[in-house]
Amino acid sequence: MAEIRLENVTKRYIEEKRPHYAVREISLSVEQGEFIFLIGSSGAGKSTLLKLIGGEMAPDQGVVYLNGSNVARLIGPWRARVARTFGVVSQQCLLVRKRTIGDNLLLAAGAAGLRRKGRQAMKKALGIVGLPNVEGCYPAELSIGECRRVELARALLSSPPVLLLDELTANLDDDSIWDLMHLLNELNNMGTTIIMATHASQYVNIMRRRVLTLVDGRLAGDVKHGKYGDIV
Repeated sequence: MAEIRLENVTKRYIEEKRPHYAVREISLSVEQGEFIFLIGSSGAGKSTLLKLIGGEMAPDQGVVYLNGSNVARLIGPWRARVARTFGVVSQQCLLVRKRTIGDNLLLAAGAAGLRRKGRQAMKKALGIVGLPNVEGCYPAELSIGECRRVELARALLSSPPVLLLDELTANLDDDSIWDLMHLLNELNNMGTTIIMATHASQYVNIMRRRVLTLVDGRLAGDVKHGKYGDIV
């Protein structure tokens, strides 16, 4: 179980000696088992917010809580536990092109502390995403959609309770997007929390899940069973 809470969270960067606010004073709660679409224009702060939730970066102001603990103050084994809580798919493809899919996933499994069970975890994750026979292939031999499924498999290696997905469906055709949405819906029905940054408006409108809308780093909308662009 993973309960997430943000209180007045702000993250800023310095650009040309001036502060640029990627995220401003965001407060929200996420319960285990929710499916959340995070929407907004490019530069609205979606990627930064996902990194703050996952503990990849610390806020400049405010607090991110995981099960009541301040994520920024956790160290050692408690910090490692936070990392295992989240399965992350970044906006950029992180697969090593000169290694097979199996090698890519085994490297990730080792980094996640699954050295002894790495191969078992790899086979299970590839089976979940519908690619059980690609471990001997190289990324260049797969389609873009298949590579994104592999990256999702990597995020699933340690069976995390929360998935943080940054533009998982970008540059995919409609059939590939719908297949991924169907898969994510199945994972969510099994209890996995999903927080997904996306521009895939028609699928957001079809699925009618909770929609968080960011505008210039601020939370402009938080709508249960929402549609793309809903601001309440």
